[in-house]
Amino acid sequence: MSASETSRRLRLAFVGWGAIATRVAELLTERQAAIDIVAIAVRDAAKARPDVPTGARLISSPSKLAGLGLDMVIEAAGRASVPVWAEAALRHSRRFVVSSTSAFCDDALLARLVEIAREQGSQIVVPPGALGGMDALTAASTLPLDTVVHSIVKPPLAWRGTGAEALLDLGALETRAVFFSGTAREAADRFPQNANVAVISALAGIGLDRTRVELVADPAVSRNCHRLSASGAFGRMEMLFENEPLKTNPKSSEMTALNLVRLVENQLAPLAH
Repeated sequence: MSASETSRRLRLAFVGWGAIATRVAELLTERQAAIDIVAIAVRDAAKARPDVPTGARLISSPSKLAGLGLDMVIEAAGRASVPVWAEAALRHSRRFVVSSTSAFCDDALLARLVEIAREQGSQIVVPPGALGGMDALTAASTLPLDTVVHSIVKPPLAWRGTGAEALLDLGALETRAVFFSGTAREAADRFPQNANVAVISALAGIGLDRTRVELVADPAVSRNCHRLSASGAFGRMEMLFENEPLKTNPKSSEMTALNLVRLVENQLAPLAH
């Protein structure tokens, strides 16, 4: 490997500068990762943001991604941002990382983006989000899978500001309450802020319409919990994750940011894992 290859720095852009993006940037800085954040896409590029990294340009138009020599664009701005920024990201960077995977409930959008990526030689990356073990689930799906069930259990506070408020009195809840049971597509469509992760397990396994999802508010838990079970020709697997919530946004898990950090660092690591 040449000296230029070992010293290469990854050029990143973020779409969105909220709780997840700022946490990822903070961790990458702390870990002295060989990255440069060269652009941050926001709705109002003229608004002062004192926490923006030195050297990063604030942009509000997808066309501004052109000419930046980007290795990766990381979306962390919500479902509506994906169709706005995806095409430009795939044309002007090597990889487009989609955190708001509920956007892929739109089959036509996903098919169009896959075709653009194929034409451009770029890649759409679905990170593990608040999960892990998606490589095992994807491997298992090489043979027929019979069932995948994903249960999402969070404290009532984490469901505030979502459709759960119309179904439960979250402030007065004293016992565990299942307020949704259906497909991953339905869960992500109705609760995109909290059930994005259901799309991740669905895409890794048997799809949006066969993956079963259960959403639960439980005052007895303090973490964001995910239980995944799958069975099929490979055998059976059970996975349990109990994630600390992101301090600045309890709807998300710290693991969501940590998985993005790992994804970025693996692009440059001599040993990726």
